[in-house]
Amino acid sequence: MTLLNEITGDHPDAVSFAAGRPYEGHYRTEALHRHLRRYTRYLEQERGLDEEGVRRTLFQYGPTKGIINELVVRQLLTDEAVTADPEAVVVTTGCQEAMVLLLRALRRDADDVVFAAVPTYVGFTGAARLTETTVRLVPEGADGLDPEELARAVARARADGLRPRACYVIPDFANPGGSRMSLDDRRRLLRVAEETDILLIEDNPYSMFHDGQGRLPTLKSLDTAGRVVYIGSYAKTAYPGARIGYVVADQPVAQGGLFADQLAKLKSMFTLNTSALAQAAIGGLLLEHDCSMERACAREAAVYRRNLRALLDGLAARFPRDGDSGVSWNVPAGGLFAVVNVPFVADEQALEESARRFGVLWTPMHHFYAGTGGLNQLRLSCSVLTPREIAVGLDRLAALVEARSGRT
Repeated sequence: MTLLNEITGDHPDAVSFAAGRPYEGHYRTEALHRHLRRYTRYLEQERGLDEEGVRRTLFQYGPTKGIINELVVRQLLTDEAVTADPEAVVVTTGCQEAMVLLLRALRRDADDVVFAAVPTYVGFTGAARLTETTVRLVPEGADGLDPEELARAVARARADGLRPRACYVIPDFANPGGSRMSLDDRRRLLRVAEETDILLIEDNPYSMFHDGQGRLPTLKSLDTAGRVVYIGSYAKTAYPGARIGYVVADQPVAQGGLFADQLAKLKSMFTLNTSALAQAAIGGLLLEHDCSMERACAREAAVYRRNLRALLDGLAARFPRDGDSGVSWNVPAGGLFAVVNVPFVADEQALEESARRFGVLWTPMHHFYAGTGGLNQLRLSCSVLTPREIAVGLDRLAALVEARSGRT
């Protein structure tokens, strides 16, 4: 991110396919005030708080687990058909904190190991480095994480004397690959988790941004054996400035209570509590849309569908499948990203030239492989661009490919 920010700052006129930021066109400052007022009414009318109680809730330190847990639970039931106990929810400062808390709780010593698909979200591997947690990578195909590959990876880890604890997975339109697991694969993955005695850490930032054909059920909604710890975030569906995420950890633990209680203890020593004002703003947004984020982000989802279609059609127009450009790409059914294979090394040097000479930015994929591949791949994000900007950016990308295709 530091590299991308520096290059973006140096080349402000470049078309950027690099940023995974949400669409900003519908943000309104007044909405923040409206949401705070709506949440205040909720505290008064539904929670029965007096003026002093409302003031204390909004201005003071709050419960470590959060103050909007009941609304998060409503949203999970409305959008995901997940029934959860508010006590099993910990509201976090973005989903990044949730990852750090989970990994710290799962790691007892150097023999503990977790798994993740490759390529995978760099925020998770970064959190693993911070907590000194070993991550073993499981190859991801066009349809996402392969459950049988995970089972074999767990067996190899045990044979090496390690303790497999959990697998991190994004079943819907994963960042960066854009893959989506089939319903059958989701069920197979749950069976593998039970048979191998590991947890699944399900991260779900993108499922609302489908192609209009509807969403598949989350792993959490299919879980009958208590294997799924669910991470959610309002960064993409609401707005990232609030920095509100959450984790649902309803697994009972040997010491008594829930896994969420252990996470809350860690959080109390880490960030103490999540901003009450930020929670209140998200709480008001939830209430305004009857606790459905699918309804709340419907306009943004339509923008992402339009932009992804423009991106995929634009790639097809510039790099025909029967041509000799050496360029190919995946075709995600939703989300914000596509991965392009190119006939040159797509590293930082190529990115700098792309920005300086051709005015187009993208993300090198090798960062998502933890040093194990992706050198001839780049990630394109279409979330904040217009169709015209996408067209201009792809023209510039085509010029880059032509210029570098002879230099590998």
